[in-house]
Amino acid sequence: MIRIIQRDNNGSRDNITLEALPELLKLKPTLLWIDIFDHDKRGSNAETRPTLEYLLSEVFQFHPLAVEDVISESHVPKVDAWENYIYVVTHAVQFDKTLRDVDTSELDAFIGLNYLITYHDEPIAALERVWTSCMRDDRHTKRGPDYLFYELCDAIASDYLPCMDAIDEAVDELEALIFGGTSNVFVGQIFKLKSAVLNLRRVLSPQREVMNKLARDDYPVIDSKDRIYFRDVYDHFVRMVDLNESLRDLVSGTLETYLSVTANKTNDIVKSLTIITLLFMPLSFLTGFFGMNFFSNSIVIDTLISPYLMFAIAILLMIAIPGSIYWILRRNKWL
Repeated sequence: MIRIIQRDNNGSRDNITLEALPELLKLKPTLLWIDIFDHDKRGSNAETRPTLEYLLSEVFQFHPLAVEDVISESHVPKVDAWENYIYVVTHAVQFDKTLRDVDTSELDAFIGLNYLITYHDEPIAALERVWTSCMRDDRHTKRGPDYLFYELCDAIASDYLPCMDAIDEAVDELEALIFGGTSNVFVGQIFKLKSAVLNLRRVLSPQREVMNKLARDDYPVIDSKDRIYFRDVYDHFVRMVDLNESLRDLVSGTLETYLSVTANKTNDIVKSLTIITLLFMPLSFLTGFFGMNFFSNSIVIDTLISPYLMFAIAILLMIAIPGSIYWILRRNKWL
């Protein structure tokens, strides 16, 4: 799907066809935003790829390496400067609470003196918000493609904080469940959250550097007055990187908490088994030593002591010794 917003002195309109683009570019409009949504995964569709290549290579005459990057490859965030345009890769993000996983969507953009071309193969909520704002209010398209791209980057940056809040909430819920009882399921959930945080780190650090370059480097297509806006987005990503490091520590702490709770539970089980062994070990000794054959004809003890008395003494010992051990354990607060 290809959609186009064009702005000139008469205002903005979106009823532009792809065939009208070559003639429209000759008129040098104030702003031209072309959004390409390739739901067939980067030009795998037989009809989409030729159209995309024609638009990028023939109409706008972008460098073949840049066109190849857009069509066939996935990248971490980066910025490439060409003669009269720049190619920028950014990543939008969303957090799946059910799967406890981070999903990143790559957004490729070409920024020229009077045009902005965006390409993505997944729906991006931030881009849809900016597109809707441009359709409702012409002020979003008055300040050129560099400022429009800033709005797009700012909308993408604003989606990272809810994602991190969701991860933080998931960590808190998981910790509460861990203190309520251990389960092997928790280990998988912890490592899913850890993987989500690592995926965020993989995207956030290079994206921060992209915004730093757009804010500080001298690009002809970015007005010097608009660099301060990219510096604001850069500050957002600096804060996001710090928050991501804190989240990584929280997830690591959750794993340590789970291991501690599991170890304490194991210690309680071992303690209970040890106490049971300690209580019954004297009984095993007594029964093994005497054989408990007090009424057998093979043992003659009638001349010394009555068998019934011996049996009573053995029963008393088997009650007294465990009772004494239990009292000692309680007195020393080992139970």
